[in-house]
Amino acid sequence: MSQSLRLVFAGTPEFAAAHLKALLDGPHQIVAVYTQPDRPAGRGQKLMPSPVKQLALEHGLPVLQPATLRDPAAQAELAALAPDLMVVVAYGLILPQVVLDIPRLGCINSHASLLPRWRGAAPIQRAVEAGDAESGVTVMQMEAGLDTGPMLLKTTTPISPSDTGGSLHDRLAELGPQAVVQAIEGLAAATLQGERQDDALATYAHKLSKDEAKLDWRRPAEELERRVRAFDPWPVCHTTLNGEALKVWGARLGEGRGEPGKILAASRDGLLVGCGEGSLLLTRLQLPGGKPLAFADLFNSRRDQFAIGLVLGQ
Repeated sequence: MSQSLRLVFAGTPEFAAAHLKALLDGPHQIVAVYTQPDRPAGRGQKLMPSPVKQLALEHGLPVLQPATLRDPAAQAELAALAPDLMVVVAYGLILPQVVLDIPRLGCINSHASLLPRWRGAAPIQRAVEAGDAESGVTVMQMEAGLDTGPMLLKTTTPISPSDTGGSLHDRLAELGPQAVVQAIEGLAAATLQGERQDDALATYAHKLSKDEAKLDWRRPAEELERRVRAFDPWPVCHTTLNGEALKVWGARLGEGRGEPGKILAASRDGLLVGCGEGSLLLTRLQLPGGKPLAFADLFNSRRDQFAIGLVLGQ
């Protein structure tokens, strides 16, 4: 077993909390946890701690929440912790070079893609949306560029035709922590060498927005089907029907073709809608004020709302 290291952990969402949990079970000492400042959430807009902060407090770890790490006072506070290594997972703040230089072994990051593919904010969803055959987690040594550092370790998983953004996220949240634990052992024992990324192969995973989740029925059905899966559970694909919002939680490629957005058929199997190429069978929908339901349930009770010939998205 390699020596015990002084670790600082930095992360914010559930994906990061899964990594912190694995490190808590390991031999290394976590001297502090960094996470984003509490954010307002829910109907009451009450300030909510991040999943990482909640886990850290449960285990009695010191939690630091600077608004930025560009502040010299925040940098001095980190330096005073004398960390051997900083582990960063979906933290959400830029680490300037002066911060990257503080830990003796530098900073490592667990990124939910097979770098250099899908650098950036939403690698899991972009991989599903693009129809990639596989995804994975890359543990890299951090440098000042966005997800550009030398790769220390990769772990892969196939993307199935039924995977959603949510199901792939959950699988990577199991693979990532194991990879980070392995990488830390390699760094502690000085047996791990980084491999430079080929920048020519890099793609960028833009942040998700509710606007882009609006279904454009002029696009090919194959593209829309992948997008429905990629944007589940957020931001959720949506359209309109009779002027009302309609969320699309499940869809598969349909048979037949027709005018984009036009309802071609409706049955217990789903709602068949024309696209720019082919058609899409909508199998799980959510009406305003309701919960997501299989189309069979909506068809039984609200058949008139889904009349053939109506056009979605108008």
